[in-house]
Amino acid sequence: MLLEDLKKKDIILASRSPRRKQLLESLGIDFRIEKPDDCEKYPPGLEREEIALYIAVKKAESVIPGKAAGQIIIASDTIVCIDDTILNKPADRTEAVQMLKRLSGKEHFVITAVCIADIFKTRSFYSETKVRFAELPDEEIEYYIDHYKPWDKAGAYGIQEWIGYIGIEKIEGSYFNVMGLPVQKLYAGLKEFIKE
Repeated sequence: MLLEDLKKKDIILASRSPRRKQLLESLGIDFRIEKPDDCEKYPPGLEREEIALYIAVKKAESVIPGKAAGQIIIASDTIVCIDDTILNKPADRTEAVQMLKRLSGKEHFVITAVCIADIFKTRSFYSETKVRFAELPDEEIEYYIDHYKPWDKAGAYGIQEWIGYIGIEKIEGSYFNVMGLPVQKLYAGLKEFIKE
């Protein structure tokens, strides 16, 4: 079983995200955390999934120096995309309000890429989820931002928070992907990674 095999490894989550930590814990995997370098920049001309993959790989690469055999790094990046525009983490309240107004009443895509790496190899993949918000009145947007302060979230929202409860009408794809880690794909990816 994968969980038994992973006990023989030193699993490192390269992340600053409390949600990714929570989701990996929920898989029953023993791991420790190392914070990756700030790797949010990417070259121009990449497709949306390529952006997430690029950043996830860069995060893993920033943690791998000095590692040894038997250590496995997991890194991830989530982007929100609407009308071919990438919505990153909001810089401030004004930008968060603008993002949620743009998402209101529309469909958007959440892409989370995962990189699994050790000193010998790197494997990466992504998951895409379509999300539809109901129309969000200004007072609900402002209430959410003032009470939940979503500065560390792509697109300025967390599906697992109040705005997700009252605003999300429909999703197609993995819910956990929108939270920041496609756990089913990660579990399958780890199985393949340790077999290679």
